[in-house]
Amino acid sequence: MKKHNFNAGPSILPREVIEDTAKAILDFNGSGLSLMEISHRAKDFQPVVDEAVALFKELLNIPEGYSVLFLGGGASMEFCMVPFNFLEKKAAYLNTGVWAKKAMKEAKGFGEVVEVASSAEATYTYIPKDYTVPGDADYFHITTNNTIYGTELKSDLDSPVPMVADMSSDIFSRPIDVSKYICIYGGAQKNLAPAGLTFVIVKNDAVGKVSRYIPSMLNYQTHIDNGSMFNTPPVVPIYAALLNLRWIKAQGGVEEMQRRAIEKADMLYAEIDRNKLFVGTAVKEDRSRMNICFVMAPEYKDLETDFMKFATERGMVGIKGHRSVGGFRASCYNAMPKESVQALIDCMQEFEKLH
Repeated sequence: MKKHNFNAGPSILPREVIEDTAKAILDFNGSGLSLMEISHRAKDFQPVVDEAVALFKELLNIPEGYSVLFLGGGASMEFCMVPFNFLEKKAAYLNTGVWAKKAMKEAKGFGEVVEVASSAEATYTYIPKDYTVPGDADYFHITTNNTIYGTELKSDLDSPVPMVADMSSDIFSRPIDVSKYICIYGGAQKNLAPAGLTFVIVKNDAVGKVSRYIPSMLNYQTHIDNGSMFNTPPVVPIYAALLNLRWIKAQGGVEEMQRRAIEKADMLYAEIDRNKLFVGTAVKEDRSRMNICFVMAPEYKDLETDFMKFATERGMVGIKGHRSVGGFRASCYNAMPKESVQALIDCMQEFEKLH
């Protein structure tokens, strides 16, 4: 039976990326060695990093004066690294979910943190709109896509101060105006690569402005100066990321990824809104294209377990919603084919007929 992978992360990757990574794990570039056992400083591997950086810059139209870094530690490490490197006195944070809240918690150890707005009172079902970012903040931090709650900022905000963004789960799903940000970061395991890799896009002249001592490993300048090679980087995920970046370019770039994301999300939300059994959880204008969250309608709440079993038996994988929301979550990242979304829709319609 065909499996349809809706996991929120680690998540679906293009089949050819998986297969070509597997080949390199057996024999990298005809070297007779596995990708898993080569040195990150081997002459064959440096071109992998160089091309991945070049494709990052090309696909996202990154201006001059920015570095692309491949690090470890996940976005959770960046929650600490961002204020370490950029927070001198005050930072502003938009609280749109669990990950934004965790980022804010870490920043409080480095200076004053202003929560400009929060949607916590409504279980993060919307993205706040009317708020003021203090003009004296060192930066304004946003989380562009909230995987748990299914909300998303689909365009770049205007801010009176430089922005920092956690784009773990929607990077490469739409064009970005990178010039508005001093730092964009994310765990790669949603829309880019296997788990174990963190990407950071950092503005070079924004680094080195704080007065505190920063440990070498937590200092962006260290990794800029050493081309992500200060310590051993996650070699296999970087190679998989390169293959995925090549795939995105071959498919038509981020503009095509955005077109597909809109198409897939519109299909599934239309069914959620039509089907009497299901209800979307996020307010319509803030609905995520990456993580589509829905629950059973109140009068059909007792069918939740039945639908989960029904869908699983038909090859739907990873659609269980996060425990803080419940219900279901269909993650539709770049590699998710439209056919899988249609298969889930067919499944929902079939279940509706039975009940």
